[in-house]
Amino acid sequence: MSRSSVLTSAIRNVLRQINRSRAALVAVVFGVVAMILAAGFIDWNLRFGRDNTIQSQLGHLQLMRPGFVENGRADPYAYLLAPPDTTEQAALAALPGYRLTSPRLLLAGLASSGDVTLSFIGEGVDPSAEQAMASGLRFPEGRNLLPGEPKTAIVGRGLAQNLGLKIGSPLVLIANTEGGGISAVEATVVGLFESIAQAYDDTALRIPIELARELMRTDGEHLRLVFLDDTDSVPLALERLRAALPAEAYQVVPWIELADFYNKTSALFAKQVGVIYLIIAVIIVLAISNTMTMAVMERVGEIGTMMALGTRRSGIRSMFLLEGLILGLVGASVGLVLGCVLAVAISAVGIPMPPGPGMSWGYEAGILLSPGNLLTAAGIALVTTLLASVYPAWRASQLDIVDALRTRQ
Repeated sequence: MSRSSVLTSAIRNVLRQINRSRAALVAVVFGVVAMILAAGFIDWNLRFGRDNTIQSQLGHLQLMRPGFVENGRADPYAYLLAPPDTTEQAALAALPGYRLTSPRLLLAGLASSGDVTLSFIGEGVDPSAEQAMASGLRFPEGRNLLPGEPKTAIVGRGLAQNLGLKIGSPLVLIANTEGGGISAVEATVVGLFESIAQAYDDTALRIPIELARELMRTDGEHLRLVFLDDTDSVPLALERLRAALPAEAYQVVPWIELADFYNKTSALFAKQVGVIYLIIAVIIVLAISNTMTMAVMERVGEIGTMMALGTRRSGIRSMFLLEGLILGLVGASVGLVLGCVLAVAISAVGIPMPPGPGMSWGYEAGILLSPGNLLTAAGIALVTTLLASVYPAWRASQLDIVDALRTRQ
């Protein structure tokens, strides 16, 4: 048989056994749809966590003194950045998709309200820059910091509850100075915030950087957070900044190296997706293998006749392999279309999500469609259907012609 004849026979056999083919197709379609929705749901949650972490805490890139990550908290005054010079400003302006830079002066000390005093970690921030990235924080009460209000503070909701703070409450902050002395400032609470991490909200607060410098008795800052228009531009921006800035004065760190919780969550989700893919692949293999095996058993006489008429054993194998491949192609195509439609519909409605472990609030999730997930789902469907057809095709090609013809009689 010619290749075209083998293909034609395979298509006819799939159509002829429509009931059995339908059962196999349902398994393939179900598998593809399940992979698209499961992977898309996990990717959406990872994207949500990534964007929230970048906007509320880390930025896309951070400029700092070399060694700050390891020793900066223990000796904060030894790792203050010098004021931005023309080299730094030019390097930042040349970055792809550069949006803004926000300074950070890290704080640690005691926060006091009335008779209650608790330790805190804090940041001095530029209110003008914060307005461009406030989407990372939610304010169940009050608002964010505003320019022109140097004596204000926003407090994590957990810390505020422990201190008994409300909007308008006075807050006294106490910290050690470089010489070992004690400094204190007073601020008025204008907002209670929630970030994606509840542990952060239980200990954190933010004040204008001018007030933070007054508390620390310094003119510097520890970090400059760099924000880009697109997170996908981070690798290129990182490479250019490291090449443009002197290594002895600057360390450039991407957000991914600082997001420990996100990295652990991503690794866990990757394992879960792998397990889902494996389960679905096994289901497809079993469904296709059962369909093809039954087809061989029912067509023993037909196979014997074909071989008696001169069809080679390789032609028999090719015909059954093509039947499996056709089922995989049709099932994958239908599954891709149905999966995309369902993903769009589900995302439009939204998936209510309760607060996860360590999170402060719930949200509405969706399904993220990406070329990688679509290609992976279709590829797994095609590969598994082809693999599932190998044994039935080999079995059909090994039939004895005489015994097969006798079965037909």
